[in-house]
Amino acid sequence: MPTPAQAIADRPAPGAVGGAPVGGRGSPGRRGSAAWPRRLGWTVAVAVPVLFLSVFFVWPVAEIVGRGFVLDGRLDLSGFGEVFARPRTWRVVGQTLAQATVGTLGALVLGLPGAYLLHRCRFRGRGALRAFVTVPFVLPTVVVGVAFRSLLVDGGLLGGLGLDGTFTAIVLALVFFNYAVVVRTVGGMWERLDPRAEQAARALGASQWRVLRTVTLPALGPAIASAASLVFLFCATAFGTVLVLGGRRFGTVETEIWIQTTQFLDLRAAAVLSVVQLVVVVGALAVAGRARARTERALPLGGPEAAHPVRLRDPLDAVAVAVTAVTVLGLLAAPLVNLVVRSLRTPDGWGLGNYAALAVPQDTLAVSAWQAAGTSVRTAVDATLLALLVGGLVALVVSRRPRRTSARRAVAGLDALFMLPLGVSAVTVGFGFLVSMDAPLGLPIDLRTSGVLVAVAQAVVAVPLVVRTVLPVLRAIEPRQREVAATLGAAPGRVLRTVDLAVALRALGLALGFAFAASLGEFGATSFLARPQDPTLPVVIFRLLGRPGAENYGAALAASVLLAALTAAVVAVCERLRRPGIGGAW
Repeated sequence: MPTPAQAIADRPAPGAVGGAPVGGRGSPGRRGSAAWPRRLGWTVAVAVPVLFLSVFFVWPVAEIVGRGFVLDGRLDLSGFGEVFARPRTWRVVGQTLAQATVGTLGALVLGLPGAYLLHRCRFRGRGALRAFVTVPFVLPTVVVGVAFRSLLVDGGLLGGLGLDGTFTAIVLALVFFNYAVVVRTVGGMWERLDPRAEQAARALGASQWRVLRTVTLPALGPAIASAASLVFLFCATAFGTVLVLGGRRFGTVETEIWIQTTQFLDLRAAAVLSVVQLVVVVGALAVAGRARARTERALPLGGPEAAHPVRLRDPLDAVAVAVTAVTVLGLLAAPLVNLVVRSLRTPDGWGLGNYAALAVPQDTLAVSAWQAAGTSVRTAVDATLLALLVGGLVALVVSRRPRRTSARRAVAGLDALFMLPLGVSAVTVGFGFLVSMDAPLGLPIDLRTSGVLVAVAQAVVAVPLVVRTVLPVLRAIEPRQREVAATLGAAPGRVLRTVDLAVALRALGLALGFAFAASLGEFGATSFLARPQDPTLPVVIFRLLGRPGAENYGAALAASVLLAALTAAVVAVCERLRRPGIGGAW
């Protein structure tokens, strides 16, 4: 099977017929000398991301797997028997599956009306509402946990319901976090559905609800399956939210890996649980990949189907408006508004005392929250640039359409390989770094003491977001545009610059913003790797929550508002860069 680089480089040059340049000029020797830089360029484009993923993802994860399967240099599966003989393990696995299943169902039930309203209906403020529902998805998980806890604890707006520390609280937070995944994934396809099938069914006398059930939803099936798979994946691997809201009572496999590593120092149990989680992740990604393959086609770069104005007299529109209004106001806005309000409450009354406390180190912390915010921003910038380089190269390679079946499979395999970090636990990645980076590649250095490793770990998590944002736009480019440019004498590098880069520039800006937001709030891997003297803001927030005292809790609320504001500002800029009609690719 050819490598992706060989598959792309061996294709006839655009504008060539039968292997000869258009016009019949050019000797075979010249053609060979021209093909060499092209092949070298594609080889580098494949080799750089593969090397990055191999060293900073495959190797650390393999170290984790090895600790679960290998003991004293030989295969030993007894660790699985020991771990699964514990009732605690089955309780954690059961809670993980239950939370992920209920959270996925909740996100679908609430997200489908939102997808219809925000992508098939037209009304004033639709763009702002789209941006707002996207904010929860990129909010740091620690902030989401703090926001819901401030809403549900005694003294909170819903404190009287007794939901603090319950299964229901965790599920609500998971739906809050993943609502945008359903809206954007399903809505991106919904706005491009050919309306003629629905119009024909209505002309034959079918009611609006029957058209929805028999025509629209079956057509949206692949997008719904893809969204459900991704939401299940995100719910099953949730870390910061579950850790803040559920603690050890309602833990998941993700939080259990962290507890076994940091509190019990049982690395073998953590490795076994990481292997179990990998199996779940690979299964969910396989389902999502098959569903995405049916929805991700070469989309025309024109605008989506014309949206109709909201008509509240139509039952479908009325239901969509009602469900979306309750969801946006009650589930999305209420925790965030309450977080801001609670951050203004101090032991001495209302004021900005909690924000003033961010300028000085709290309790036993070595740095202040503002210093940690600066560390978060610097680290996120490094991680974003690295993720943009690696993810951009992957998207460029995978966007090509080789003619041979074997070449297409090689390119599809590369795409699937770089989606793995999207679902593999960030805790697993951080844990893997912890056990494998003491002397990487035999070098006499310990990267675990370097702050660079935090940026690398965040980049590993952000690369799939870059790929999924840029890839649909590159695939939407009509190949004949590149062929025409090459026929007119443009070199391959100039074709990439004037065709691919020009079209994908907005998508690259969007990917940059999402990668920065994801890196800014990353907590799972960072919790393992952040040095005590250089913690990031999510790490400081979690440490403040673990310390007693109203001052520490107030500072945690204020720091959460600061982090949420930074993230929301980035998302607002990103939404303005989003190309109309290419909004459904996560």
